[in-house]
Amino acid sequence: MPAPKPGDPIYRNLIGPNIWVKEEILPGFRATFEQYMKEMGEMSIFFTSLIAEAIGLPADAFDKYWEGVKGDKQQHKLKIVKYPDLGELAGGTGQGVGPHKDSMLSSYLLQVTPHRGLQVQNSLGEWVDCPPIDGTLVVAIGQGMEAITQGVCTSTTHRVLSPAPGSGARFSIPFFQGVSHDATFEDMAIPESSLALKRQIAGDRKDSIEFTFKKDRFKHLGEAMLLNRVKSHPDVGEKYYPDLLALIRERERQDAEELERQKQARDELRGNVSQEIGVH
Repeated sequence: MPAPKPGDPIYRNLIGPNIWVKEEILPGFRATFEQYMKEMGEMSIFFTSLIAEAIGLPADAFDKYWEGVKGDKQQHKLKIVKYPDLGELAGGTGQGVGPHKDSMLSSYLLQVTPHRGLQVQNSLGEWVDCPPIDGTLVVAIGQGMEAITQGVCTSTTHRVLSPAPGSGARFSIPFFQGVSHDATFEDMAIPESSLALKRQIAGDRKDSIEFTFKKDRFKHLGEAMLLNRVKSHPDVGEKYYPDLLALIRERERQDAEELERQKQARDELRGNVSQEIGVH
């Protein structure tokens, strides 16, 4: 995609052309990865159509977020990630990537090397190994998906542990499904049966969507995506987006205060219930 034009919304700064390795340095690299991204983009649209049907929506329910089945305004992202083993890291810890959730709708991880290290968190808060299996991809639900489905599709918390000393570097290729930055946050008409199932499974557990994906705080998905990137890279935000970084820190402070108020209210309620039980 071309770089943004003067006067475009600030979130268009997320869009830009790729900088490819020269063909003579790595022959076939660009062609291979352009084809991979094309096929993964098509597959991700098909996969999200299956998610839509699974929660009782029409298969094309998510198409509005990339402006049609062709995804004309999508900008997918792909990375080739190397995790050096601990023997290569001077004074390194065992943490390759800390616990986090991906941002938008869905992501697809190809684990290239046979290392174990990827872990996902289940509903009990336990970390579960996700070992590589030939011919498969690991699918993660993003915070955007959780937000627009009213929490029916829970975003995936995951982390990566660094490879053991002497085991060599771990390589993986994550593909992040793109959306149109101009798409707007809208409540999806989730069937009551799906919402009821969510309540049955989740109970009183609150969602953990970051404020950058709260529907009532932003109009366009691009705004949420930009703030999420600034939040993830505060050093870059300090240099190029100091006002946005200040906004992020203020909202984080407000959210922390609200969580503390909720905790105090729950503790007070439990105390009152305990006293009533003691009286009876």
